[in-house]
Amino acid sequence: MIRTYKTEGIIINRRNVGEADRLLTVFTRDHGKLSVKAKGIRRVPSRRSAHVELLNTVILTLYQASRSPILTEATATDTCSDLKEDLQKIGFAYHICELVDGLCPENQEHHQVYFLLKNTLHRLSRCNSDLSQEALFVIHEFEVTLLTLLGYWHTPQAASLSVDTHSFIESILERRLKSRAIFMRLDL
Repeated sequence: MIRTYKTEGIIINRRNVGEADRLLTVFTRDHGKLSVKAKGIRRVPSRRSAHVELLNTVILTLYQASRSPILTEATATDTCSDLKEDLQKIGFAYHICELVDGLCPENQEHHQVYFLLKNTLHRLSRCNSDLSQEALFVIHEFEVTLLTLLGYWHTPQAASLSVDTHSFIESILERRLKSRAIFMRLDL
């Protein structure tokens, strides 16, 4: 049994654990959503910490431990710097990550969702500085496509902006979306 493997993924969530560790949620191309333990990543001399920031697309080398994979190496291939420079864009990107994290189960491979996430982040980074309509359309299209791919939504034709996907998603998650507060503050 091979205990070390490489995979490409996008960092969609992170949480500090202990003094120097971090628990990363990574949506990977080959393994779906994974919770990865990054030991010692918060220490100053850590050479991996810059690579595993939120929204980064990374090549990860993981060691399969008994409970969850442990990060041994990371190399960022795309840091989404255009997204990270604009507060509105980053708010939309966090919303996308929250949806993928909340709706996708762990350890279930889903290539289509991975490429949808990657393409949507790329589309958002190319949006004009006047985000209101263009970005809202990109986000709504992402929500409908994600719901359709995961089997929650069966009519992709219902992608009109009049459909309230937020309420539908909140009913599936049985909680309010945290990123919804970001949208309220952006005056969109």
